[in-house]
Amino acid sequence: MDKKLKVALGNDAFLPTIDGVNTVIKYYAEYINSELGEAVVVTPDNPNKKDYLFPFEIYRYKSLFTFGEGYPVGWPFKEQFARDIINMNFDILHSHCPVATSYFFRRINRLQRIPVVLTYHTKFEYDIDARVKSLAIRQKAYTMIGKDIKCADEVWVTSRGTADSLRIMGYEGDYVVMPNGCDLPKVNLTEDDKAIIMRKHNIPNGIPVFIFVGRLMWYKNIRLILDAMRLLKEKGRDFRMLFLGIGPDEKAMRKYISRIRLDDKVIFTGMIDDRRVLQYYYAAADLLIFPSLFDTNGLVVREAAASSTPSILVKDSCAAEGIVDGETGFICFESAHSYAEKIDSIIDNKDLLERVGRQAQNDIYISWEESIKRAHERYHTVIDKFNSAPHAPYEW
Repeated sequence: MDKKLKVALGNDAFLPTIDGVNTVIKYYAEYINSELGEAVVVTPDNPNKKDYLFPFEIYRYKSLFTFGEGYPVGWPFKEQFARDIINMNFDILHSHCPVATSYFFRRINRLQRIPVVLTYHTKFEYDIDARVKSLAIRQKAYTMIGKDIKCADEVWVTSRGTADSLRIMGYEGDYVVMPNGCDLPKVNLTEDDKAIIMRKHNIPNGIPVFIFVGRLMWYKNIRLILDAMRLLKEKGRDFRMLFLGIGPDEKAMRKYISRIRLDDKVIFTGMIDDRRVLQYYYAAADLLIFPSLFDTNGLVVREAAASSTPSILVKDSCAAEGIVDGETGFICFESAHSYAEKIDSIIDNKDLLERVGRQAQNDIYISWEESIKRAHERYHTVIDKFNSAPHAPYEW
């Protein structure tokens, strides 16, 4: 049996800040501590933290302020913070963000070399390009992130398509594909269970239900969804499009929905924190609509599959990796017209939707237990490689 390891799981934010990466870290920490060894979350301080809620240790270093939806700006420069981590005697440091966290781990390695794994979850060029207008400053940001990536002993991605973003950041090295898991169990909910959601939102029986789950941001291709819904309405289709989540572009979305006269078709549910309730939403939906090119893994696709709900995705997107059109999901081009045509052609075929949903549940679902066991085995490989060869001078 592999030796139990002590793992530092680092990120630039942690709960109560809610996003996909923090969800990943939560499940890593819970499963490692319960089954595989010891894990400590390493993250900047958050004034709204409720660390007593978690059955694992959280080490928080100084933050300067929070912005947006509760994201702290970490200040990892004090040497004592690095000494604290060294004194915890970690076997491996696992960074989940190539910004403050990876920079912090680089500082630690100036004092004592500890093997570092970096999981590259996010296509950072989307955020940088949206916020930075100067090409020179944008390129400098790419270079800084690229340097943090290169300093890891091994780089992981959650899908092969993510490698394109690594290359944009200037990383030309090897990487390992390490997909995320899903915490929702495989279930086949009853019609009565599904009816709970229909009654909650006053949706008549027999009306097709579509859902989007995630942060409400334009660069997740949400305008494409709305334009596709407009085309379906113009064809005389009745439906309800549910948006599950919150985000900085929600207000702009609502304005656009009013402008294209979709107010009677679109429902905003807000954040659904209760995972059992979330599974009811997935089960009640006929399709998960997820045209995002930003997301690197499409965890929501696996969550939908847990409830035998198929997804409709953009060809060659990361979320569509491993999906076979008409067998484990539906694939179309990145256009509102293509989405509307595809939905219009399949939505009345309930047998097809049920068959594809069941096949998705059987073929593409992966549990967190399976995912984290695979990652833990790879930790041992990284440590063995690290210990078997002399280390080059640490890049700074």
